[in-house]
Amino acid sequence: MFTLAHLNTPPPESLKSQVLQMVVDYLGDISPVSLTPSNPLYQLYQYVIGYEVHLYLQAMDAALNTTAQLILALDDQDPSQVLGFALYLPSEDDPEACTLAYMAVQASHRRRGIARAMLQQMVSRRPHAELACVASKVPTFEAMGFQVLAAQGPQVLMNTRRQRSDGLVAVQDLAPIYQSQEVRQIHAYLLQQHGKKAMSEAEKQRDRRLDQLTLQAQALVKERFPTIH
Repeated sequence: MFTLAHLNTPPPESLKSQVLQMVVDYLGDISPVSLTPSNPLYQLYQYVIGYEVHLYLQAMDAALNTTAQLILALDDQDPSQVLGFALYLPSEDDPEACTLAYMAVQASHRRRGIARAMLQQMVSRRPHAELACVASKVPTFEAMGFQVLAAQGPQVLMNTRRQRSDGLVAVQDLAPIYQSQEVRQIHAYLLQQHGKKAMSEAEKQRDRRLDQLTLQAQALVKERFPTIH
């Protein structure tokens, strides 16, 4: 079994490191790019998304109700062990709205109601909740009370209501991360390790995957709303 903890201040380092490790381990599940570990760019995206989540956790502040909030599923037998997490962003000017940024559950503890429980706690605090996921995960979130709104690039936009909130959400600007020295060093290392041809093919593979996911998202939305063009 598990216990849920809701945090609006940065988690202790031991819990934070487990959350970041899950981001790295389950990148293919939580990233909109949905890369596979065989793609040489995988390590680069691991760093970028890991650093993005690190920035969200670092910026959490109880004095600000609009910064990132974190829900942790902790092992009942050993509360120092994180079984799952949900990181969500409250709207700045709509007290009912929020956006789920990232969520993951340890592979060994899936299908035990952890994701559903974390989402329920999020929605109990911010009932007008939104998320984006790849088309293949839509049925899972539909079963948790979310409904399809529209296609959004390679993802499907879902919400607990039939329309989006007009409220604003403060998201991390990823441009400085991609332009950072660390990312340039990782890219240079991967280029040296795999070669220019392999890296070029990795980028093409990523782009083909994004195109495929975009078509799947559009097809699903068209299936749900056949009269909308």
